[in-house]
Amino acid sequence: MLKACKVDNLVKKIKVGDVEQELLKGMDLSIDKGEFTVIVGPSGAGKSTLLNILGGLDRVTGGTVESAGFDLSKCDSKKMNQYRQKIGFVFQDYALIENLTVAENIELMSVITKKKVDTKEILKKVDLEKHADKFPGQLSGGEKQRVSIARALAKNPEILFCDEPTGALDEKNGKKVLQILQNLNKAGTTVVVVTHLLGMQKMANHIIRVVDGKIKDDILNDDVIAAEDVVWA
Repeated sequence: MLKACKVDNLVKKIKVGDVEQELLKGMDLSIDKGEFTVIVGPSGAGKSTLLNILGGLDRVTGGTVESAGFDLSKCDSKKMNQYRQKIGFVFQDYALIENLTVAENIELMSVITKKKVDTKEILKKVDLEKHADKFPGQLSGGEKQRVSIARALAKNPEILFCDEPTGALDEKNGKKVLQILQNLNKAGTTVVVVTHLLGMQKMANHIIRVVDGKIKDDILNDDVIAAEDVVWA
């Protein structure tokens, strides 16, 4: 099976004042192309740190990280920008530009990637065709998150990384977002999600449990459930 991401002996350290903290402590993992992978674990375990490194938002301290054909542990700034154009990232707080319409937030990707963006088609995928001319402030939290996903899709990403995509949503809106992610995965996009929603594990092919900066469990799931059947708790 072709690999989307491969991590060997990943170490991430930060310095807080005079104290050095080790956030990731020699992680090894691999994610196959086309997988729906969920990363779970307690707060402070290192889940988001791992996702930020995989998504090209943070740098490693030691070890190697390969993703979408790039060695992220060796990329210079130019190569890292090229990598970021090949992947999508969805944030918990949406990270939309408030003074741009929904359509303009998505079309901004054409400037970044220099690719033509079919805004109508992308909005159709997230069921927001009627909201193209609205501003983020006129949308619900669930709609904002779907715009965030649509913006990421405008890059036609090989891998879609999501950091707590349902963290601020109620069950109804959260399951709409999960259904979109599941549909994208079924269409061939590799999806990697960090979440506190334990029920989401059952809709994933691959479950990675992180505890204290280490991989505690690495599980393949052959009994995947539909997004609508996820237990919301």
